[in-house]
Amino acid sequence: MKSQITAIDWVVIGLYFGILLCVATWVVRKGKDSASDYFLAGRNLGWWVIGASIFASNIGSEHVVGLAGAGATSGVALAHYELHAWCLLILGWVFVPFYMRSMVFTMPEFLEKRFSTSSRYVLSIVSIITFIVSKIAVGIFAGGVVFSTLFPEMHLQIGAADIDSFWIGSVLVIALTGLYTVLGGMRAVAYNDAVQVVVLIAGSACLTGYGLVKLGGWAELRHICGSDMFNLWKPLIPAGQIGTWAPVIEKGAAGQIVKQAWYFNGNFPWLGMLFCAPIIGLWYWCTDQYIVQRALGAPNQQVARRGSIFAAFLKLFPVYLFIIPGLVCYALAKSGKIPELMPMIGPDGNAIPSVAQGSFPMMVQYLLPPGLRGIVVAGLLSALMGSLAGVFNACSTLFTVDLYQKWKPRASEHQLVRTGRIATVIMVLVAMAWIPVIKNAQGLYNYLQAVQGYLAPPIFVVFFFGIFFKRLNAKGALWAMVVGFALGIFRMVVDTPVTLGIEAFKNGYSEGSMLWIVNNIYFQYWSVLITVVSAVVMVVVSHMTAEPDYPRIQSLTFATTTHQDRADTRASWNWVEVAGSALVVTCIMGAYLYFRG
Repeated sequence: MKSQITAIDWVVIGLYFGILLCVATWVVRKGKDSASDYFLAGRNLGWWVIGASIFASNIGSEHVVGLAGAGATSGVALAHYELHAWCLLILGWVFVPFYMRSMVFTMPEFLEKRFSTSSRYVLSIVSIITFIVSKIAVGIFAGGVVFSTLFPEMHLQIGAADIDSFWIGSVLVIALTGLYTVLGGMRAVAYNDAVQVVVLIAGSACLTGYGLVKLGGWAELRHICGSDMFNLWKPLIPAGQIGTWAPVIEKGAAGQIVKQAWYFNGNFPWLGMLFCAPIIGLWYWCTDQYIVQRALGAPNQQVARRGSIFAAFLKLFPVYLFIIPGLVCYALAKSGKIPELMPMIGPDGNAIPSVAQGSFPMMVQYLLPPGLRGIVVAGLLSALMGSLAGVFNACSTLFTVDLYQKWKPRASEHQLVRTGRIATVIMVLVAMAWIPVIKNAQGLYNYLQAVQGYLAPPIFVVFFFGIFFKRLNAKGALWAMVVGFALGIFRMVVDTPVTLGIEAFKNGYSEGSMLWIVNNIYFQYWSVLITVVSAVVMVVVSHMTAEPDYPRIQSLTFATTTHQDRADTRASWNWVEVAGSALVVTCIMGAYLYFRG
């Protein structure tokens, strides 16, 4: 298979990256060699930049590749995660006032103010590990998938080693991303995000339009895909489906599923989607450094809130920009209207997951005309880089502010910035070693959701319970995180040998053993278990120990906010923010009403 990228496409790609280079250069010259400027863009970002940066960072890697692949294999089921845009409204209306009042750089720093230094250290270390094994590694892997699909003939011979386009792409994405992230910091990341969002949305919309025209229209798409692939409610209302409440999939001798929980297309249990998905969503959008760092770059509550609402509106686009193109790709392959796509269809008539994860770049390669193809490819590669850039900056902020500055309290501003740059390079190298785990995982997006499902619950619990219940103390928060993270890491340790396909674990664990049960419990159920255990531990330990020092946590919980705090928050919003939030909720409800199979 040869690349369809033409000379015109290369010219367009070159021009686009030239624009990004000019933006990065302008930002670097404008910036200052200070921690506030490097990590939070001097707390001077506009609401539209904040919203665009949040959106671009979120959709940059795993969404472009993973959501289109999930659309081709499972239909609109994963739109549940995208329609959790309402979580960004919770960020803007509930959490932004606390974060802006506390003037923190990081989420662990806020946890220290609310609870203790120990809580800050635990969250910092776990957050960095989470970034490395999920966001950074997944972003690198997604870049490799895009390169291997668009440029399959690209090879590099080094001695006896033949390096294919997957690894060449992964390394190039890291090198180019690391360059402007290290030099420009948060300001470079945010402004480049704002540029790429326009190109990515426009290009993806063109891709969807071209695909539907080639296929024969929306009605033809629904006819080929069937009602199940257009059903968002099936995971929640499994009418007529035979199943049990058991969370463990049971298989017969031939490997076929003979009994399982109520699953959607064999993948998504409705109870897990109902309870686990909001937990992961609220953790990600309201407490994850990777996302919240953009809101922290706002000068005040109003700008941060408006940026969050704008991001929530943009967050609705991936359903139509990435999931629907995945369905279109599947329909084009199944109908034979684009012969080059037909190998993605297996003998059973369904999409092959390992091939389908390249749905988006394959659509770009075989569907779009020269020139427009170059714009979409440029936006796609830039989005991959933007996502990684955001993670690199968040990682360096966590390490530098929460760990290094604690160890070296007298470090100068210049030393802090230099340490952040060095930390970024080290974390990238560690993430490279984790790529084989993802490459062998069954489905890029599923891998990401599983890792987040194991590590997110205790963070969700301590933040949400922390601001709503003033009685919960530092010991309760610390033990909730320790126990919760132990359960999550234990599950990751059990899963990894099977995921990697290590010889001794190719057939999994002995059926019926404890490790077999743990490995076969669906990750969403395990995530809910961690949430419940963490919440119980936090409440019990807190009430068995002394009350917190309430004057110390003034303005950090709803019960300890002052009259002036409430007055300042009320003055920071008007009908514009209310109308914007109502529009987002209306769009979400409309999507659920439409996608009913």
